[in-house]
Amino acid sequence: MTTESGVDRVRLGALAARERAAFAERNPKSAAAYAGAGHLFGRVPMTWMNKAAAGFPLYAAGARGARITDLDGHEYVDFCLGDTGAMAGHSPGPVAEAVRRQLENGLTTMLPTEDAALVGAELSRRFGLPQWSFALTATDANRWAIRLLRAVSGRPRILFNSYCYHGSVDESLIVVGPGGEGMSREGNVGAPADVTQTSRVAEFNDLEGLERELRNRDVAAVLMEPALTNIGIVLPRPGYLDGVRALTRKYGTYLINDETHTFSAGPGGATRAWGLDPDVVTIGKAIAGGIPIGAYGLSEDLAATLLGRDDLDLVDMGGVGGTLAGNPVSMAAARATLEQVLTDAAFGVMISTATAFAEGLRKLLETYALPWSVSQLGARVEYRFANPAPVDGTASAASADPELEDFLHTYLANRGILLTPFHNMALMSPATTLDDVQRHHEVFAAALEELTTA
Repeated sequence: MTTESGVDRVRLGALAARERAAFAERNPKSAAAYAGAGHLFGRVPMTWMNKAAAGFPLYAAGARGARITDLDGHEYVDFCLGDTGAMAGHSPGPVAEAVRRQLENGLTTMLPTEDAALVGAELSRRFGLPQWSFALTATDANRWAIRLLRAVSGRPRILFNSYCYHGSVDESLIVVGPGGEGMSREGNVGAPADVTQTSRVAEFNDLEGLERELRNRDVAAVLMEPALTNIGIVLPRPGYLDGVRALTRKYGTYLINDETHTFSAGPGGATRAWGLDPDVVTIGKAIAGGIPIGAYGLSEDLAATLLGRDDLDLVDMGGVGGTLAGNPVSMAAARATLEQVLTDAAFGVMISTATAFAEGLRKLLETYALPWSVSQLGARVEYRFANPAPVDGTASAASADPELEDFLHTYLANRGILLTPFHNMALMSPATTLDDVQRHHEVFAAALEELTTA
């Protein structure tokens, strides 16, 4: 039986079982480490590490550049790159050296360093927002931005796109329901309040739906990714992002661009690449080369308004942040990453490599007559089990095919290729080469050959 993905399910099932068995046989040390981790909740340091296509995760022994080595000694071309956290490549030399120096000179002090000011200046140059502050994750940056904008607007709700991704921000776990109403996203764990009371929701690329929600005039801010990423890349239609900005201004609503993943669009993310004009930008992961960090940038007017409010305790009542936010190690790592690794020139190479990746994928899908599509967001590429590619989050979620996805991930891993475990995303670092791209395509072509051969 062939389904919408264009794949015979019986053949897929047999191939998937074969690949899972090969994975288990190939990785006994990872299997043993996982079995012995009984004192870890879910047997992993973070439960999302259980998103493993073959039943247990690979254990890392080392990583450098665009390569990872596992406990069993296998080397992988890594297109996952820490799901954007290692977009600079693994342990880039300038970052490793900056961190080494700082480790010998104080890990945390609760005092500012000159590195922080230099990082703020560089983020301002790239994204256009003049005032910056730091957290430990983009989730925390988003939480703090939400609180700031509720404070200055006097409005209680935040609007999100269905199936967006802003970390574990409670308010963001809202999707468009079958009747067009907002509802809690399936699987939402321990929500502190009914998300429909804190949030509004509209589909990405739907200006009419966005205006319908903003018309209530109770939305403090629209928090959005300029392109959806974690549900699969969903790109904006022409004019959509300009329309969002126009509507937020019409209804007195602030606009936050979460660039944590869309940073792949270029050295200033989608904000710079597409000429966007948000009130706030949030970002994390990649800007410190893999060291924990989050950051948020504010417009001049917004920063002045906030600092002029003597009723807001911006020191002790922030609600997020913590002792380690803005610590010297994170700041040293971010300075080295932005000044020496993820430079404007490096992005040019990364995006060129990604374009070659995308073009090669399209040729393979055409060769094997599969009804899939390819989406590119700067240095980030993804193949989707739908053609044309979905234009909103709900359609993107509906196009998922977990069995097919798991087969492809396991097949690739068994032959030395890693993709992001949550979806079929491949990210290019400055260390990723065209030979790495060619290797992926050779393995991917072999998988398609087996899937489609009668």
